[in-house]
Amino acid sequence: MDNLDALKSEISDQVAAAADLDALEQARIAALGKKGRITEMMKGLGQMSPDERKTAGQALNALKSDINAAIEARKSELEGADIDARLAAERIDVTLPARPESTGAVHPISQTVEEVISIFGEMGFSVAEGPDMEEDWYNFTALNIPPDHPARQEHDTFYVNAEKDGQRMVLRTHTSPVQIRTMQVQKPPIRIIVPGRTYRCDHDATHSPMFHQVEGLLIDETTHMGHLKGCLNDFCRAFFGLGELPVRFRPSYFPFTEPSAEVDIGCSFEGGTLKIGDGDDWLEILGSGMVNPLVLENCGIDSTKYQGFAFGMGIERLAMLKYGIPDLRTFFDSDLRWLRHYGFASLDVPSLVGRASPTRNSP
Repeated sequence: MDNLDALKSEISDQVAAAADLDALEQARIAALGKKGRITEMMKGLGQMSPDERKTAGQALNALKSDINAAIEARKSELEGADIDARLAAERIDVTLPARPESTGAVHPISQTVEEVISIFGEMGFSVAEGPDMEEDWYNFTALNIPPDHPARQEHDTFYVNAEKDGQRMVLRTHTSPVQIRTMQVQKPPIRIIVPGRTYRCDHDATHSPMFHQVEGLLIDETTHMGHLKGCLNDFCRAFFGLGELPVRFRPSYFPFTEPSAEVDIGCSFEGGTLKIGDGDDWLEILGSGMVNPLVLENCGIDSTKYQGFAFGMGIERLAMLKYGIPDLRTFFDSDLRWLRHYGFASLDVPSLVGRASPTRNSP
């Protein structure tokens, strides 16, 4: 008990020398723990006389209080230093420029679909949709496609194992089944376009096993071939943004239209580069025709009273021609570099009255 001042000085030096919180805790345990030096001295009080115990107890309690105060003071210092070190290490330089944000882009297919819908929407067409997996009747039979037609063969069409009424289901080869479904439930006049995915067994630079089409159908009592030509003339010129775009109709054959016609647009191939609107060459872009009376009858529509026209075109083909995309397969490669080059900053659509062209992203 005679050396309490020396003990206080020694323990205080150990506390002050603690370099971190772990070292400080070790110094506390050595002094005030269950087997600490001050604790052991407190245990010896029981062997003293009452007067000695009173004096020694007061001295030890004062020592214990002083050591606790020194430990708390050092702990505050160490914690403050730790916070300062973290602030220095985690410091943010607010003067640095912000990290560039990655912006999205509208896919050319989405852009082209919206353009087509917008143009035909101004002509009064509404959008119709249907299932991707179809019954044979809707995909072939109702459209006057005979049983021995090549399109029904497995080398050209995807069949699935599911059956209905004894017939295998098929991944639709065109969006024409939606025309049949619409004519079954809606009385004329009918004026619809049908954008959607279609499927065929083909794959190369200009063909894909899954691609997009848009078809149109107009049925009423007075529509004739002249209306079809005027409709498609206006569409082609609005879509490509060329008011004087040459458009011609060539006789053709489709089972579901009669008469039928391929639609060509004027172009040139000088220097190996396609230029739409100029030159003496022609490029086919879609098929069309007057709806075959047999198709109308299959849908329960009186072909002696009603008539109309239909047309169909590939979305990817339109996009490739308008935006200079050379390979169909790149549409489905999920290559962000390609999308940044050919994508669009936002959806924008042309108009029959000459609206501005869509805004392309910078390459």
